[in-house]
Amino acid sequence: MERYTDEEQTEDYLFKIVLVGDSAVGKSNLLARFARDEFYPNSKSTIGVEFQTQKMNINGKEVKAQIWDTAGQERFRAVTSAYYRGAVGALLVYDISRRQTFDSIGRWLNELHTHSDMNVVTILVGNKSDLKDAREVTTAEGKDLAEAQGLFFIETSALDSSNVAVAFQTVVKEIYNILSRKVIQSQELKRKDPGWMADGKTVVLQAEGTQEVDGHAKNGCC
Repeated sequence: MERYTDEEQTEDYLFKIVLVGDSAVGKSNLLARFARDEFYPNSKSTIGVEFQTQKMNINGKEVKAQIWDTAGQERFRAVTSAYYRGAVGALLVYDISRRQTFDSIGRWLNELHTHSDMNVVTILVGNKSDLKDAREVTTAEGKDLAEAQGLFFIETSALDSSNVAVAFQTVVKEIYNILSRKVIQSQELKRKDPGWMADGKTVVLQAEGTQEVDGHAKNGCC
């Protein structure tokens, strides 16, 4: 996580976001669709790709999302701690047509929490929503799991683009909103106590209770 001070707010923000989940759930295609509006129907497991940087404008500020893909490591259950290091957001992806990938979500969530901050802004993503006839995981099951774990939730299709941008934007906007609240708090402290050492102080993101998203109470992340 980069360091932010009052004077830096006019500069770019850079947020590291990770894609996690079982192999072949469509993580790379979600990233390809979001970053380049591309889709690879015959794509194989990712090898060597590390991250893509996508710019977004939020409240007049330029925000850069550095989105990391697992580079095929998840096939061997060997995603390294370095992959998660510094992440402030995560897309936890499963395939709605393969229940096994949904059953693995708990393990991926534990790994995410083991190797990164417990308060990483996380969205549970049920991908391949276009495969309606092959569905093995209901929308209600996805929502229930997300609510139980305090996650955002959405179903996407990298094939037809539905909700792909929304999934990434939800995470980035929430990170930005939390960071903005922390910066405002630091400014208030500085005004109330001129002796408070705010300059150069890292803004630490922490949990802030619950919030409503799509009708569900979500734990405040970061």
